[in-house]
Amino acid sequence: MRGWRALILIALALAAWEITARSGLWSPILFPPLERIGHQLWLFISRPEGFVQTWTTLYRTFGGFAAGAIAGVILGMLMGRSAFVAALLDPLFSGTYAVPKLALFPIFIFLFGLGSLSKVALIFLECLYPMTIITYHGAQSVNRVLLWSAQNMGATRARTLARVVFPATLPYIFAALRVALPVALIVAIITEMISSVDGLGYVVTYALSSLRTDRMLAIVVVISFLGLALDRALVALRNRLVYWEKLDTYYV
Repeated sequence: MRGWRALILIALALAAWEITARSGLWSPILFPPLERIGHQLWLFISRPEGFVQTWTTLYRTFGGFAAGAIAGVILGMLMGRSAFVAALLDPLFSGTYAVPKLALFPIFIFLFGLGSLSKVALIFLECLYPMTIITYHGAQSVNRVLLWSAQNMGATRARTLARVVFPATLPYIFAALRVALPVALIVAIITEMISSVDGLGYVVTYALSSLRTDRMLAIVVVISFLGLALDRALVALRNRLVYWEKLDTYYV
């Protein structure tokens, strides 16, 4: 029923768009009909150029996301299990979380150039914050009874961390991953729109500057499907690995 409701909502939105486009009240440049958008979508996905541009955006997304996820999990675990590390890093992350990292992009371009490295570095920074903070709170909230039980059975600190703390924090880590992954894709698109000659963001900017709204909206559809597919894959992986617990707050 939930899936059907989503499909009905999408169908209503498409119908409203088509009615608006065919009404003649607005220019077709602003509201192109669905037929033109679908044609541009087919041209994009059926040509090798579409695959190349999509892969360019994805490898930038995954590069920054993977680096941010690994660093964030390590820092979050250290902060959650060490009062000294938490006192050292928590003010830094809390105080700078609200700073728009995109404002630092000119500095990243100056340091790393106009290529992919500057974009991957900014994606890494954007993903680092949610990964670290959510993992930190997850590692900090591990049930004390589980920790005491492991200590009473003679488990070392490293073994307790690996066999108790990390599994107990996994639901939070996957929640952080689900937050960070779309952020990574968004930042990749935005940075490509600002300074790039390839990638989906560049295609969107080029189409918009050429007044090809139908092509621009077709790329937006591609980005939406990518975001949905990545999210569903992450949820499926989470449900397979964290089979002993399900956080309904984050996953359905």
